[in-house]
Amino acid sequence: MKFPQSLLEEIRERIPVSDVVGRKVKLRRQGREYAGLSPFNKEKTPSFFVNDQKQFYHCFSSGKHGDIFKFLMETEGLSFPEAVEMLAGQAGVPLPDPDPQVQKRERERASLYDVMEMATKFFQLQFHSELGREARTYANNRRLTEETMRTFRMGFAPNSRDHLKSYLLEHGVSEQDMLDTGLIIKPDDGRPTYDRFRNRLMIPIEDERGRVVAFGGRILDKDGKPKYLNSPETRLFFKGNMVFNAHRARQAAYEAGSAIVVEGYMDAIALYQAGIRHVVASLGTAFTEQQIARMWRFSNEPYICFDGDRAGRQAAHRSIERILPNLKAGYSFQFVFLPNGQDPDDLVREGGADAFAPVLGQARSLFDVIWERELEAQPADTPERKAALEKRIEDLVRLIKDERVQRQYQMSFKSALSNFFWQQERDRRDQNRNRFFTGGGARAGKGAGPSSALQASGNVSRAPEIGQSTEYEYCLIGLSIHMPYLFEQFAEQVLSVPFQKESLEAFKFVLSHIIFDQKARTYKDIYDQCPDNLRELLDDMHGVEVRDGNGKVIHPWGWRLAGRRRVHQLVYKPSRLFLERLFQSYLNVLEVRETEKDLEREMATLSAGVDEGAFHRIQYLTNELHRRREENLREEQELSELYDQMKSGSERVSLEEVLLQLAAPVDESA
Repeated sequence: MKFPQSLLEEIRERIPVSDVVGRKVKLRRQGREYAGLSPFNKEKTPSFFVNDQKQFYHCFSSGKHGDIFKFLMETEGLSFPEAVEMLAGQAGVPLPDPDPQVQKRERERASLYDVMEMATKFFQLQFHSELGREARTYANNRRLTEETMRTFRMGFAPNSRDHLKSYLLEHGVSEQDMLDTGLIIKPDDGRPTYDRFRNRLMIPIEDERGRVVAFGGRILDKDGKPKYLNSPETRLFFKGNMVFNAHRARQAAYEAGSAIVVEGYMDAIALYQAGIRHVVASLGTAFTEQQIARMWRFSNEPYICFDGDRAGRQAAHRSIERILPNLKAGYSFQFVFLPNGQDPDDLVREGGADAFAPVLGQARSLFDVIWERELEAQPADTPERKAALEKRIEDLVRLIKDERVQRQYQMSFKSALSNFFWQQERDRRDQNRNRFFTGGGARAGKGAGPSSALQASGNVSRAPEIGQSTEYEYCLIGLSIHMPYLFEQFAEQVLSVPFQKESLEAFKFVLSHIIFDQKARTYKDIYDQCPDNLRELLDDMHGVEVRDGNGKVIHPWGWRLAGRRRVHQLVYKPSRLFLERLFQSYLNVLEVRETEKDLEREMATLSAGVDEGAFHRIQYLTNELHRRREENLREEQELSELYDQMKSGSERVSLEEVLLQLAAPVDESA
């Protein structure tokens, strides 16, 4: 029904926004406005404001804004007509008389609601009679309490062709009304009508006002088919528009800040009994646009529960195409996969409501479920299959109608595909990297150095983890101490790339002062001019010479640099050119890491929306990441080949001799 604007304005004038909001939010006066904690987000500092003069509320933490009608729709899950009807009653404003034809249809519908109510009471009477013993046994075996059975108005349909039909006829209900409500079936061959539900546990399906509009019947005969039978679609019941338990879950979902969607009404009843009241069921149908909209009235990101087995995952995957076209900013779904062989009823029966919380904690985002589905669909191990993966994802993203959301998915998937393809390339080159980084194929153990850290992280084309990055930083500074000319050559890059370890970040600037301002040319110069408070760090990165009691060198200068966790390639007498390229490769790793951070920061700023500038910056950073990774992979391959030649073409010499030669102030390569 369309309401005239004058009617809505009259209701607004009679009911201050603060009155409606104040029933759910504790407000305090601040000048001309009221302030309180957001009803949409958990917070400690009030960011929710109400202005009666302007007739609106605004929530800065969630961005939600509206009038009294919108507030009821947001917090109680009402439709707009329902909100208007409720507030009109409170304001004492009469609603306009509907069209006579509409009134007639409403009267007819009202009589059908009466028929469904009569049928509900009939089924309840049978449930508690001698005929309902088997139904009561089944309910007891499901551990349903008397209170739960009363709440959900459970009943029993006797195993008879016309038990319900006869009852309703005796109470003045016509066969046509029974047909119109789906309670009886009329055979095509002209035989008499008969009861649709027989020998079934009956569960009323109620609309958002709590009116019975349909039934779900669970067969009690072990061999009976189908196991569950719902009413057909009628003038009261549109299966694709409804979710089970909506009128009970509405307030609970608002209070919990979330909603849980399960596949069947028995699961919903079990969770409700366990104290999880913000639960609805989809009535076993694939999600429709109307159902999705209704679920979002309960929560911006409802949890959808599926069995953890193959069938459950397939059901989740089928829902994706239904959900994607309806996505909008701030609204999505979270996917919950239950442990194999268990349904929600099993979980709460064994462990109560507490058993359900950890499962919700492992919920997957829609993005993750799509990504997982497409990776499982077909291997992406050839250029053609990689292209097919890209195309499948692009086709899915195009289903999203909301431009902002579509762009977010485009950028997120582009980043994910980039990382995935480079991960594959990294794995393909593992054998060469192992030879280069572990000195001939030995498996790297704990503390095996940045070489093994590079192996563990994949390659120098991909940014390392924090601990691995620190090892690269140690290597860069250690090599700079032993060969100050390296620092001079790459000073601009070294000083511009932020180090993650704070002590190393500070030390590199001290080292710059010693080398450039105090003209240090050897590691001994650096040791002589290093501040006392940094000598321990200096020793850890490079290594002070250690002699025994007879003056024999046990460890030469720089032994830590070439030892554990450091540049083990030094033991094969590398040329200075090789070390320069290795030094550059470490810098490249850290620069790729910073590019990834820049991309992550840009992505993080998009929560409020996507503008053209941000979109182009993200595209640029993604392309730059591709380019840098490709360059690093090529350099890594060449270094690997040089390392193999170095190992096979020279004898292994003493570490002391190598370190002395590299530290010598000569211009040509050693």
